[in-house]
Amino acid sequence: MSDSGWRDSGPAFPSVRGLPGLPRCRIMAVINVTPDSFSDGGAFADADSAVKYGLALLAAGADILDVGGESTRPGAVKITAAEELRRVEPVVAALAEAGAIVSIDTSRASTAEAALRAGARVVNDVSGGAADPELPRLVADTGVPYVVMHNRGPSRDMLERAVYADVVNEVCAELRRAMDAVVDAGVDPGSVILDPGLGFAKLAEHNWALIAGLEAVIALGRPVLVGASRKSFLGKVLAAPDGADRPVSARDDATVAVTALAATAGAWGVRVHEVGPNLDAVKVAAAARAAASERTR
Repeated sequence: MSDSGWRDSGPAFPSVRGLPGLPRCRIMAVINVTPDSFSDGGAFADADSAVKYGLALLAAGADILDVGGESTRPGAVKITAAEELRRVEPVVAALAEAGAIVSIDTSRASTAEAALRAGARVVNDVSGGAADPELPRLVADTGVPYVVMHNRGPSRDMLERAVYADVVNEVCAELRRAMDAVVDAGVDPGSVILDPGLGFAKLAEHNWALIAGLEAVIALGRPVLVGASRKSFLGKVLAAPDGADRPVSARDDATVAVTALAATAGAWGVRVHEVGPNLDAVKVAAAARAAASERTR
C-alpha cells in the first residue's frame, strides 16, 4: 500500500522515501542493547536476548525496530564507538535477516555505516545531525530515511539546557534549522523525519506543551515521530499521593494515551516499548481521523 492510503482513509500527510506506506501512524519499537537503559534496566543487553525480544516485537505488529547500543537518558555518559558497534551490529543483522525494517539509533557515522551494511534501513539520530558531521553526509550518500531529533547537547548535562520562553515555537525553529543543515549536507528532504525530542533538554512542562502543540511541529511539513514511551514526565503526572513518581514499569498505559493523542494529531510514528496496546491506539486514531475527514467532504 502506498502512502496515498492516508488520502483514501483520512487526512493526507507526508511520505518518507524508502519506507512502505501505511494508512495509520507507525509503531517504532525500542530495542535497547545496553546495560543501563532507563526503561528495561538492561534486560536485553546481550545480542541473543535482544534478537529474541526484537522478533517478539515484530510478531506483535511493530512496523520498525529501533536498535540502540548507547543510553541517551539524562546524565548518561558516552561509550566508545567500538563498544556501541559491538552491541548493535549482530542484533541489526539478525533482525534484518528475519525481514524486519530496522532503524539504527545512533549519532555516530561509523556505527550507522556498519549498521546499514548489516541491513538497517533507517538512521535515528538523537543529536539531530549535530554530533557527527559525517552522519548527515552518510545519510545523503545512502539515501536512507533520517530521523532528525530536537536536542540541545549531550545527555550528561541536557537538563541544564531546558530553558525556553516558548517551547513549541523554539523547538519548531530549532528543528527547522536542523533540517536545513542536514539538507545542506546533501540529505534528500523527502527522507527526513522530525522528532520534537520529548525528554531531551526538556522538563515535564515542556513535554506537555509540545504534545499539546504537536500540530505546529507537523506543520513543518515533514513526517513527525513522537517518543514519549515510559519517560519521566509520565511518571510525574501519575505520581502517588506521597509525591513519588509512578515507576517506569507502570507507565505503559500513560504511554498508550500519548500515542492516541499523537496519532490523532497526525503523527507519522510513535516510538514505544510495548507494541500491542499502542498498535490498538493508532488503529483507533486512524478510524477517528478517517471519520473526521469524511465529515468535512
